[in-house]
Amino acid sequence: MVIGDGSWDDARFRSGLDASLSAFLDAQAERLVPLGADAERLVAEARTAVAGGKKFRAAFCHWGFRAVEPDVSDEAALLRACGSLELLHASALAHDDLMDASDTRRGRPATHRAFEGQHRGAGWRGDAEQYGAAAAILLGDLLLGWSDELLRRCGFGWDRVGPALEVFDLCRTEVIAGQFLDVSVQARGRADVQAAMTVLRYKSAKYSIERPLHVGAALAGAGPETLTALSAFGLPLGEAFQLRDDLLGVFGDPATTGKPAGDDLVEGKRTVLVALALDAAPPADAALLDRSLGSPLTPAEVQRLREIIAASGAHAQVEDVITELATIAVTGLDAAALDPGATEVLRGLAEAVTQRVL
Repeated sequence: MVIGDGSWDDARFRSGLDASLSAFLDAQAERLVPLGADAERLVAEARTAVAGGKKFRAAFCHWGFRAVEPDVSDEAALLRACGSLELLHASALAHDDLMDASDTRRGRPATHRAFEGQHRGAGWRGDAEQYGAAAAILLGDLLLGWSDELLRRCGFGWDRVGPALEVFDLCRTEVIAGQFLDVSVQARGRADVQAAMTVLRYKSAKYSIERPLHVGAALAGAGPETLTALSAFGLPLGEAFQLRDDLLGVFGDPATTGKPAGDDLVEGKRTVLVALALDAAPPADAALLDRSLGSPLTPAEVQRLREIIAASGAHAQVEDVITELATIAVTGLDAAALDPGATEVLRGLAEAVTQRVL
């Protein structure tokens, strides 16, 4: 797929990014050789964790840089910096899947399930599920540490890396605190639209688009005014991105999402979509939806909940909000006076993240 004016091919970008990440993990594997076969398994799972996906966070980091500095002085260094966002993302997914008790990720076993299966297959002592949980926590921690290392050692001078790390530090703080907000909301078993929107903003929206843009721009020497201008684009777009994800979590096709049908309903996610449906559905339907969240559901039960959400108007309302937020984002982008070529590609990326089916 070519995005924007045809000057950037995202498949080529992803290929270069994958090669950069692979080289980084090769170096980490070499450092861990003295630890033997167990460390090999850990690195192998790290490779799986960063494989695949659309690499949107890396792409927004790349174009945040080029919006400020169109002609990249060191492509390899920029790719490594972009890769740090993907390591952060992989860390968040390993932890998130464990906390949500998700069985799959991108059509394969989630990290904790993969390690659990290794334990069972080897016939080891102790609890296989606990082993899988411990391994997922440790891998997530390792990926989180590596994300910082890759950015610090990307190859740019400290005059560039230092400001970018300040943004990256804030990004990690926001996403971890946002994850705790999400866990707390699920534990309480209730969330109004405002609370669900706060979780969405800090758990996903900021670290998916706004902060990657900021990391890239900071690496290029952007000042506060440019970062603010990028926020006018990145924050509403990040919110639209996550709202699309919430729709896919309920209505997405498992063949394309790599997750079971209605997975967010089974996991009990108190999303904006669910909050809107609970507010608008008839009392009996709202009560059924509320008590069904977070419980094992048959395909027929998932379909019934989908019908309740759709009939409440919540599905259509979220689609409208996605469209509105995307429009706000593009308006902010056009007003930012960034490099025209980068602006064109970012406009194409905005469409890609809000209209995706995967």
